[in-house]
Amino acid sequence: MSVQKNDDRKKLDLKLPLMPWFVQQFIDYKRPDLSPSTLLEYIRDYESFFGWLRAEGLSQANSNTEITLLELETLYMDSIVGYRLHLTTRAEGTNTRVTVSRKLSALRSLFHYLSQIAEDENFYPLLKRNIMAKVEVKRTHKPKDTAAKLKGKILEDEELLEFVGYIFEGYGRDVEGNKQAYYSFQLNRERDACIASLILNSGLRVSEVVNLNVDDLDVNNKLIYVTRKGNNDETFKTPVYFREQAKEDLALYLSLRQSRYKTPKREKALFIALPNGRQEGKRMTKRAIQEMIIKYAKRFGKPYLTVHKLRHSFATDYYLQNDIYKTKEQLGHASTETTEIYAHLTDKTMSEAIERRLDS
Repeated sequence: MSVQKNDDRKKLDLKLPLMPWFVQQFIDYKRPDLSPSTLLEYIRDYESFFGWLRAEGLSQANSNTEITLLELETLYMDSIVGYRLHLTTRAEGTNTRVTVSRKLSALRSLFHYLSQIAEDENFYPLLKRNIMAKVEVKRTHKPKDTAAKLKGKILEDEELLEFVGYIFEGYGRDVEGNKQAYYSFQLNRERDACIASLILNSGLRVSEVVNLNVDDLDVNNKLIYVTRKGNNDETFKTPVYFREQAKEDLALYLSLRQSRYKTPKREKALFIALPNGRQEGKRMTKRAIQEMIIKYAKRFGKPYLTVHKLRHSFATDYYLQNDIYKTKEQLGHASTETTEIYAHLTDKTMSEAIERRLDS
């Protein structure tokens, strides 16, 4: 099981007993089909909704465990409209359209289960009236719209190599005058350049990078075995190829992984951090990788660049040389609909290529 999945499963097991019995039943029903991470998101969304019900006096429960089916059954449409307004207009922590859509979808899933699938001892639905069936959850991010937001905010062409080179050398020149920053650069440049190179040459998600173990890597065959998002068979790892450019970066990092980071033999993680004051290295966290990429991106002159945009950068470059189906498989998308982003992103590049062909 991946590190992230294991952590999310523990959190799920802690939060689930704090939910009403029918939510616990719903989560158990969904366990074979959804990852612990997705189920944990469901629980958080229900915590938000139930907390709002109680605060608004729409439930008499003193805690979430006491929320009743009857209280859900007798909600008015005005209440759901009120909750949507609460999510979009509250003073602190206003949610994006995508987040609001996700929270409402989570509620629709629960209400659908209670009204259409679950039944009582007399074979009647647990929920006689499903208010959420009236709620339309609009699609919030069409591939074309997502592509429009990404244009100009990813690495293109030679920039993919230049960014890795900057991490390896250029950043050091820029921070030479800062003793602490320069020391950190000298300690981590091979590792950091390797992480960026691997993502830019394979399209891995940051969670997939975090979960990588040394045994998952086959450098000679340019293969890495990845626990992919949405795959609930925790014993299966998907083989993912990486480009030749990443091969040398991986070999260099591996040559110093143990000595540089004081990595104990029991530590299986591929990418290691050695926090200040610690005697042994440990697996890098998702946040550490995200913050690391942002640090280099700002100095590189691309302050909008994030670790996820490195994945988009690879995908756009890869799509120019392959079809949508190969791109889908390489990225681990559930459907080609998501992969369509890169078709829209490459429109401009393809039109320029045609013009060059006509001029030649």
